[in-house]
Amino acid sequence: MEYYSIATILIVLSAIFGYINVKFLKLPITIGLMLITIVFTVILVGIGQFDDTLLAKEKEFISSIDFETVLLDIMLSFLLFAGALHTNFNQLKIQRGPILAFATLGVLVSTFLVGVVMFYVLQWIGLNVEFIYCLLFGALISPTDPIAVLGILKKAGAPKKLEAKIVGESLFNDGVGVVVFLTIFAIAAKPNAAIEFSEIATLFGQEVIGGVFLGLLIGWIAYRLMKSIDNYEVEVILTIAVVMGGTMLAHKFHLSAPLAMVTAGLIVGNDTVRNSAMSETTEAYVDKFWELIDVLLNTILFVMIGMEILVLTLEEKYIYAGLLAIPIILMCRYISLWLPIKFFAKRLDFVPKTNLIMTWGGLRGGISIALALSLTKEMHRELFLVITYIVVILSIVGQGLTVEPIIKRLTRKTD
Repeated sequence: MEYYSIATILIVLSAIFGYINVKFLKLPITIGLMLITIVFTVILVGIGQFDDTLLAKEKEFISSIDFETVLLDIMLSFLLFAGALHTNFNQLKIQRGPILAFATLGVLVSTFLVGVVMFYVLQWIGLNVEFIYCLLFGALISPTDPIAVLGILKKAGAPKKLEAKIVGESLFNDGVGVVVFLTIFAIAAKPNAAIEFSEIATLFGQEVIGGVFLGLLIGWIAYRLMKSIDNYEVEVILTIAVVMGGTMLAHKFHLSAPLAMVTAGLIVGNDTVRNSAMSETTEAYVDKFWELIDVLLNTILFVMIGMEILVLTLEEKYIYAGLLAIPIILMCRYISLWLPIKFFAKRLDFVPKTNLIMTWGGLRGGISIALALSLTKEMHRELFLVITYIVVILSIVGQGLTVEPIIKRLTRKTD
């Protein structure tokens, strides 16, 4: 199917489902669109029992979309830049210590814990999976999804210092999580090859440090260019060039594009740059443009997630494994956040029950599904895809619908 046709169908479906959500369901856009899409797909499956014409067409359509490439190589950079652009830079600066610890140490600890526990759980239910592949699953499921988190937190009314931790962690642990996944993937793909620690450290350092440096560089260049002119049309185009050009450079030199985009977005969006490089008109247009891009890509992404159910191999043991994985992942996330929170709680004023709120507010989303789709058959792709899908759906719907009242109840007496 042609790219234009695929994009057209996705946008038309997103518009229709978005209208239904706003008019009738009134749920957060990420949750509403995904639920409507799943219901739509289930109805097609039901109709397919009598006439499978429509069902065959939808399966063909879903199979024609390279979800992994579309999300990781194209959409993710735009979404992360948009998210970082509207993030409170001053609060991130204050909370940089715990955010850095959550996004690095937290991801690594969670990856290891999920990998170990899932290895024994899968053995227990009769699925013999090697430990390295369980570790790979731990890497793809541990990062929280900023796309899902940002949309829901906007309505939760969390204290700013807590919001900064959750948003900041989700923006950065996404990039770190992808790098950890790629590192373990490289080891798993060559099980008999000798891989030295120095090679792993070099790959990790190149991706992470290189990605952040690239983001600083292109963010600074964009700032200097925007400061030298006063033309909102060109300045909006400059921000688009930052995302598209920066992503292409990151892929070219094997750097982390997600970390580059988060860093660039934080630089372009911080108050100092806004006050010195953007007029009020430019600032308004830049903000509105990226808000629209954020909403548009979010709607498309969660419609795609809802439709992915048709490509799953829904075996009974796979479903059991997915349901068991949910409390395991939540438990491992809670443990992985405990040490950084204890360490920084003495230096920074933490909201009570921060660990509980961050555990429940750490939603999984499309990034985990995209990474699961990149697994090979030897890595038990179908098994981990089903587990990931179940975790993501129940995370976005279950945690997503309850995180707002939980935050309000636990932070009622704080500011």
